[in-house]
Amino acid sequence: MYKYNFEKLEIWQKAIELSVEIYGATKDFSQDERYGLTSQIRRSCNSISANIAEGTTRSSSKDRRRFVQIAFGSAIELISHLVLANKLGFLNNTKYDVLRASLNELVNKINAYSKAIENTKNG
Repeated sequence: MYKYNFEKLEIWQKAIELSVEIYGATKDFSQDERYGLTSQIRRSCNSISANIAEGTTRSSSKDRRRFVQIAFGSAIELISHLVLANKLGFLNNTKYDVLRASLNELVNKINAYSKAIENTKNG
């Protein structure tokens, strides 16, 4: 099966892995939060991989970088949601720490990718 360029990117693969972790972690959240915090957490996490993928279709490095920056913003949004979920007792400290470590690793990779795009000279 053909793989698109974004599917070969480690940061996209890590973002997808994080989404799988997030879905597992949020499946037992309170039903009252299904359309609230659960939805917000899942959407912000899914936005990371989606924006990385969409950015690869852009012809200029400026446009590609803009989508990576949006992915970074979604990752920061996700941090805020996870902190709240932990404080509300939906995520225990152990699960929060695991998710936060995965997210921190991904944020660092997004930053490095953004800098690499910035250093390209193709537009």
